Amino acid sequence: MDFTVGTMNRKAMMSNDLIQLAQEAMRLEYNVSKLYMIFRDAYPDDAAFWWQLVIEESNHAALIKSGLEYFMPSEIFPVEMLASMEELQGANKELESLLEKYVADTPSREAAFNVALKIEMSAGEIHFQKAMAKSTDSKVLAIFQRLNQDDKDHAKRIRAYMKENQIAIQS
Repeated sequence: MDFTVGTMNRKAMMSNDLIQLAQEAMRLEYNVSKLYMIFRDAYPDDAAFWWQLVIEESNHAALIKSGLEYFMPSEIFPVEMLASMEELQGANKELESLLEKYVADTPSREAAFNVALKIEMSAGEIHFQKAMAKSTDSKVLAIFQRLNQDDKDHAKRIRAYMKENQIAIQS
């Protein structure tokens, strides 16, 4: 028996699973970015705030993509940045439903901020944020953290903006 072939197939399968997981995570970041773009266009008074989040969510997707390109071949991609496939797929399904709904019928300003807060507290986004904030010995994750620098704490920043602008936080 040739165990090497089985190991290589398993390794290739794991790599393929990681690629799919990372692609789903990128899709999540892009979907969040698209939603925030809808809010930016709908609420000119808050446009600068939403635009900053649009850029940051797009940057998160770009970080994941770069990680795949540069660290996947060496098998050192920091998987702790990614939520589970089920969590990511569920979040993407919900986001795509919201995108479809809000393109046709924009939510109220208060609802938009509360939706954003809920999204930032969801499993997919929280997982990424925790990885960016945690103390690590992983040199690769540390690189991602440095690249991400100020593009974090979205939920905290949304709450602060809501408080500062007297937008009610729904429980």
